[in-house]
Amino acid sequence: MLIDTHAHLYVNDYFEDLTQVVQRSKQKHVEKVILPNIDVSTIQLLKNVVRDHPTFFQPMMGLHPTSVKQDYKEQLDLIYKELDSNNDYVAIGEIGIDLYWDTTFIKEQTEVFETQLKWSIEKDLPVSIHSRNSYQEIISSLRRTGHEKLRGVFHSFSGNLSDLNELLKFEKFYFGINGIVTFKNSTLREVLKHCPIEKIVLETDSPYLSPAPYRGKRNEPIYLEQINKALSDIYGIDSAEMAQISKTNAKLLFDINI
Repeated sequence: MLIDTHAHLYVNDYFEDLTQVVQRSKQKHVEKVILPNIDVSTIQLLKNVVRDHPTFFQPMMGLHPTSVKQDYKEQLDLIYKELDSNNDYVAIGEIGIDLYWDTTFIKEQTEVFETQLKWSIEKDLPVSIHSRNSYQEIISSLRRTGHEKLRGVFHSFSGNLSDLNELLKFEKFYFGINGIVTFKNSTLREVLKHCPIEKIVLETDSPYLSPAPYRGKRNEPIYLEQINKALSDIYGIDSAEMAQISKTNAKLLFDINI
């Protein structure tokens, strides 16, 4: 059985056929999917999906770095109120710093990220960290906030060996591995040979980053199978054992009972 630790199945890509997506996922041995929030506009969409499939989905709550604009304080207030009023959230996420598309709001992104890291300490919840083109900035924020009190996952990890070695210093953190590990031009397979298997969790980041041979198509949790197979090859174990290890890691990180 597999756990998808990061998928956005509440977005409009799935409005027409979410029930079928869930059914297909279960048929492919996907047991649970964890949903990270994006911003205030997605809170109700996320809650609706969890309400309709309460045993299959579990939600996170947070403000995504690419949604940090001039209104970030108002967004943070609303997201904190939602987090504070609902005990169903298993993590703070998706949060972080993204310097790939635009660096205009780097100061604000950093403030928002560190604010939400403090929430995770207050609420004793893990964090799901988005770190595109920003590993050094993420590391600095974790250290400023008090990394010894934090735990979580580096979502969509795709760094080099130097990045891996730096991030492994954060002992309570895991690495979210998705379809990138199957891409022909990715060096991630070689990098992960140096990562302890006890630090790996699976994710799809649906609807993005479909694994080979499905690149270019809408992603779904059914494709965890390809990601799990790639990882079993890297670690030299069979797929069933890889699935069990990643499931155990996900249960420990998100404190979920299955």
